[in-house]
Amino acid sequence: MFEEAKYNNKMSKTYEVFQSELSSLRTGRANANMLDIVKVDVYGQKMPINQLGSITTPEPRTINIQVWDTTNVSLIDSAIKKSELGLNPQIDGQLIRLPVPDLSEERRTEIKKIIKSMGEKCKISIRNIRREANDELKKLLKDKEISEDDLKKNEKIIQNYTDKQIKVIDERVITKENEIMTI
Repeated sequence: MFEEAKYNNKMSKTYEVFQSELSSLRTGRANANMLDIVKVDVYGQKMPINQLGSITTPEPRTINIQVWDTTNVSLIDSAIKKSELGLNPQIDGQLIRLPVPDLSEERRTEIKKIIKSMGEKCKISIRNIRREANDELKKLLKDKEISEDDLKKNEKIIQNYTDKQIKVIDERVITKENEIMTI
């Protein structure tokens, strides 16, 4: 039997991943999620910064990382410098301060392109899930488990959900682009 909920969940999860990727992009404000993409090579594995210290945003343009283990301070510092965030850490004992500079016009345009590309990748994933669902429906029809009418009805349901998800992604891309371009 065909389970449309399975594909709806897959599409929703794809959108959630897209959302978290977007929140890691640097806007003009300090945001703890910006550090989600930075992994630190420590204890023989790559770990996110939030597992090595507590992250706070005391001011709109500053992120503080209170590192729990002093031996990790330099590792976190170098991981942030190597990342594409463009942040310059200031170390004060076990506290790492990250001043978030204003975005230049050039950087805003660059980020806009990244947002578009993320949106496109997400839409491709959504379409692949639709194709996967349609393939399963065709197989069920071939095996005579569903009728031609069921096939058409379920294809329409999947297509409607796909269209809704793509519309939401497009709206989110536009919102994020506007957020980036406002000074």
